[in-house]
Order: sequence, then structure tokens, then C-alpha cells
Amino acid sequence: MSLQQNPILVTGATGKQGGATARRLLADGIAVRALVRDPQAPAARALADAGAEVVTGDFDTPATLDAAVAGARGVFLVPPAAFGPNGWNAELEATRGLAVIDAAKRASVDQIVFTGVASMTDDAAWGQAGKGSIEQATAASGLRYTLLRPVRFMENYVLRGSPVDGIVDGVQKHLFPADKPVQMIAIDDIAAFAALAFADPDRFQGRTLELAGDALTPVAALAAITRATGYPVRYHEVTEAEADALGEQIGNTWRLLHESGGGWRADIPALREIYPALNTLESWLDTTGAAQIKAQQDRDRLPAAH
Repeated sequence: MSLQQNPILVTGATGKQGGATARRLLADGIAVRALVRDPQAPAARALADAGAEVVTGDFDTPATLDAAVAGARGVFLVPPAAFGPNGWNAELEATRGLAVIDAAKRASVDQIVFTGVASMTDDAAWGQAGKGSIEQATAASGLRYTLLRPVRFMENYVLRGSPVDGIVDGVQKHLFPADKPVQMIAIDDIAAFAALAFADPDRFQGRTLELAGDALTPVAALAAITRATGYPVRYHEVTEAEADALGEQIGNTWRLLHESGGGWRADIPALREIYPALNTLESWLDTTGAAQIKAQQDRDRLPAAH
């Protein structure tokens, strides 16, 4: 398939959302310019092998961004996560996003698709402040734009290194109430909506899409994972005291999720009308998810090296 000229600059191209979006655009015959910090990293080399133009740049070095956006017709914007021991660094995250928006304006880029995080009743507790600043700057940029707000990733079931989430020793530990449905989205579906926005900028101009593909209680989701993988897994609902011990913002998020009406509110039927192939948890497990989770659980059961 021949690639259309005037590439889409994909930031975060070696990350989850950026990588999935770059691959989706390439599969659709769209030229991709992938912004990376290390062009020799395996993920960067894989994108180059797939046909992407790989350029070196860094959100924290704005001077590198002008060359990256030059000649691009659109930008997929996903700044690096700014979450550390003290919680969300909203100012740093906003600064990174605004640097790309400013570079895009200087280069007269036509369109920005920004992916942030789904909204709740109190977005500050969920780390939305920095992303909110980027959304406002995107809308005020004068460029055509679409705002994507994904909920929790289905791929988080294989997450490691987070104080909550992932499945460790057969247990998923999280803040969500065990009996309340939790919305979730497959990362490839975020990429699909980004690709739709780039393919039809007029249709998606100025739209904000809260993205989810399914909603299951944590207990029901883990029952589905148990059936799909053959590994018994169970849910541990973190207590308020446990959440507070993990940090002030995690404690605040626990309280938000346990309030009446707290949680995400994506309109899944409406999204499926836009994109009928939207994954449920079951379809994600059937295609790639169960294999990923099973492989990780297999590795966890290997004897430790001495």
C-alpha cells in the first residue's frame, strides 16, 4: 500500500498509545513521522522497519520539536506521563504539551489529536489538571482538533511497577469498588479513533470523545480472565487506609471512586456506532489479551534464578 504524503507526527511513538496509533496509521496507508528520544531503541527501530520516518526529539527540549513538526499535516499528541512519588506533576505535563502545540502552530500544522484521560466528577483527584490545560490550549490553537479521553486500559491487567493494578500472585489490587462496573478500553481502539479523526478532520473537528469499550465489575472482569487463561485470579479492593498510605492523591482518588456517581461516563453504544469493531473485554481477551496475561503469569511461576 502506498503511503499518503505529508505525514502525521506521532509523539510518544515508542509508548503504548503512540505506538498503537503509529502502527494503525501505517496500516491505513498514512505516512507517519515518529518522535522518539532514542532512534536505536528496539521500539523505534521496529517503527522504522514498518515504514515510519523516525525523528529524534524531546518534550523537555522544545528546540527539537520545530524540526519534528515541519511539513507534518497533523500531530498525535500524548505527552509523557508526569507522575512521581509526590503524585501528578500537572505543571510539567502541561508545559510538555504546550511546547508541541506551539511548535505545531509555528509550522502551520492542520490538525491535532490529543489523548488525555477520561473525566470524572472531580478531575483534579484523577490527575486531569495538566491534561485539562493541554486540552484548553489545543482548542485555542486555531488548528483543527479532536480530544480523546480514554478510560482505564485493558492492557493494565499486565501492568507492572504501579502501586495498584496488574495481576501479581493471582491478585489484582485496585481502588475500584468490587461491585461497581468499571469502564475500560483496548489501546488499539484508542488508535482506531485517532485514525478516524485524521482520516476525516471535518467530521471530528472540535469533538471530545470519552473512550471506553466495556464496563464490568472488577470481580466479573477477573472471572472472565480466569476463564480465558485458565489461571485463577481474584480481586482485592484497596481500603481507604491502604489508599492513603500510598499517597495523598491515591487516597483522594479512592474517595472519588467510592462517592455516589464517581467514575467514568463514556457513552459506549454511541462509540460503537462510530467504530463498530470496538472491543469488549471478552473480544480483547480472545484476540490478544488472554495470551499476554497467560504469558506473564507463566513467567511469574518460573523458579527464581540464583
